Amino acid sequence: MSWTAAGPEPALPDLALAFLGHLDVEKGYSPATVEAYGRDLEQFEHFLAARGAGLHDPAALTRDHVRGFMAELHRAGTSKASVARKLSTLRSFFKYLARAGLVTADPTAGVRNPKQDARHPRALNVDQALALMEAEAGADPESLRDLALAELLYGSGLRISEALNLDVDDFDPGSGIVRVMGKGSKERLAPLSEAGRQRLAQYLRVRGEFTASLAEKALFLGVRGARMQRRQACRILDKLAALAGLPQGVHPHMLRHSFATHLLESGADLRSVQELLGHARLTTTQRYTHLSVDKLVRAYDKAHPKARVKGGKGPGGKGA
Repeated sequence: MSWTAAGPEPALPDLALAFLGHLDVEKGYSPATVEAYGRDLEQFEHFLAARGAGLHDPAALTRDHVRGFMAELHRAGTSKASVARKLSTLRSFFKYLARAGLVTADPTAGVRNPKQDARHPRALNVDQALALMEAEAGADPESLRDLALAELLYGSGLRISEALNLDVDDFDPGSGIVRVMGKGSKERLAPLSEAGRQRLAQYLRVRGEFTASLAEKALFLGVRGARMQRRQACRILDKLAALAGLPQGVHPHMLRHSFATHLLESGADLRSVQELLGHARLTTTQRYTHLSVDKLVRAYDKAHPKARVKGGKGPGGKGA
């Protein structure tokens, strides 16, 4: 994708458009990510325009401009996560300008991210995950496709974008792996569970019923034989969850969270899970460790004599 202005006059100056093109072409960011960066810059540009400034003259921008933007977002009720993402966009933009020699001072320097609320990934328990994978969806082509997709998300921990971007040639039935293009165009090999290998093999035998075009290389096909879209994938998981009798809505990333959580609870080391998930930083994977720790604490409180001291105090109380 090339980032271009939609109208005769760009909403963003050329410097900003060049930055978005850099993310697209040189960094290999997904179209959705580039569009999100663009929306953040447009919002900042509108904030600046009301104050007689703009991204066309980045050297004139100061820390007060950035802090004022953050304050306005807060007053508008923008979530802390969204504010942090917008600040990250501005940091990336000014870093790009600095490397190009277009600014000497970074107005985002010293502006802190808002303190985030403690949020942990939602995950299915093992019984729920297995029920979803074994949902009685039928043996028709659509059902075989849907179960193969679910197996990849849970059995191999793929992001939904990674699964939907797979081509037929990325699956090697002999070795039981799929070649995945992750964030930043980083390739990795993801192992398949035995169930995942079988589900994919079953689906591939009927894949031709979704399209008459031999030129279509997408592994997962949706409406009219084209590459499946994210919205359809979400509807598929909703259907499987209903068939499995799960009480909560199941979204694609929940299966990836479940994959990581169940590996850690089974004793997998953090570095291995990091590699399987395709995380660039170990700290990203560490979000999942609290789930295992919570489970250990509950087991301790339930079973260990020291956890049931007089007065109901646990091991961290005065009675311990």
